[in-house]
Amino acid sequence: MNLDQYLSEAAAIEREGTAALSAATDVDALEAARVAFLGDRQGRLKSLQESLKVVSKEDKPAAGKRFNEARAHLQSLHDERKTVLGRARQVGAKEDLSLPERRAWKGAKHPVTLVIEEIEGIFRELGFTVAQGPEAETEWYNFGALNFPPNHPALDAHDTLYLEGGGLLRTHTSPVQVRTLQRYAPPIRVLIPGTVYRRDFFDASHAPAFAQIEGLCVDEGISFVDLKSTLNLFAERFFGASRTRFRPSFFPFTEPSAEMDVQCGICGGSGCPACKGTGWIEILGSGMVHPAVLEAAGLDPERYSGWAFGMGPARIAISRYGIPDIRILYDSDVRFLEQIAGPVLSGAEG
Repeated sequence: MNLDQYLSEAAAIEREGTAALSAATDVDALEAARVAFLGDRQGRLKSLQESLKVVSKEDKPAAGKRFNEARAHLQSLHDERKTVLGRARQVGAKEDLSLPERRAWKGAKHPVTLVIEEIEGIFRELGFTVAQGPEAETEWYNFGALNFPPNHPALDAHDTLYLEGGGLLRTHTSPVQVRTLQRYAPPIRVLIPGTVYRRDFFDASHAPAFAQIEGLCVDEGISFVDLKSTLNLFAERFFGASRTRFRPSFFPFTEPSAEMDVQCGICGGSGCPACKGTGWIEILGSGMVHPAVLEAAGLDPERYSGWAFGMGPARIAISRYGIPDIRILYDSDVRFLEQIAGPVLSGAEG
């Protein structure tokens, strides 16, 4: 798809979406129009966003700008119509004034969801798109394609949740890296959030199911300099970190590998209980994509290179919001959400 075709399609979707949202006369009709044009799975804008992958590299900035304009316009129009129709429904509703006041429950986003959405927002500005994959994986995608040796402890049945009839619950979101590389030709820049599973005890710092998010960038000429500059920018935006450091590490699917730390924002690097007296807080693991992973995905490692990183948004949420026990994240207690994300329970409006 060339740039002119993309811009024409964006204009058509914006025009048709504007007409559909404006024509909605009740909340149900408005929701149907929202799903049709702004839906996360099958909306017209979602399809337009996917089309960015086939736009040439030099045309992507202009195409991405036009996509953002169309999405912002339709989202703003939807929000305005929702407010107007909501007020009309309240005015037209018949109230039984003899009944006692009813309390209205209002939802709030989970702290882990807030962290993931903030991370996604930063990387979207850098040209990344969100990719997803199955949670029930094959052993090859979960281990073999990622350069895990056959005798690696992670393959042990006591460490991984295997399924009857073959397969397993993925232990990380990294299989989506291989699936993405097999499906799309570079350049590739994707962010991969999702739930992963480990055979861990459920205690104050571990859970058998938890969120993970990682990023992947593959193209010709990608180097460790690109990895460091991107992650430094992320750390500055997300953590407000003025200093970062990379420490050598090891992962089967990256070479070289590094752990990334940010300077503790509480003590400024002098040492405190939050950073265990070191002045640094570990936030993620990263590295250059191992040539064996590129080969497993069908790419030539002599031509292409890339980098990847992974982090646990739950641990970030625990640190950010001062949560003492990871099990609190799984309790579904609205009193907890009220403290983190603002009022959840409020009295009915009079």
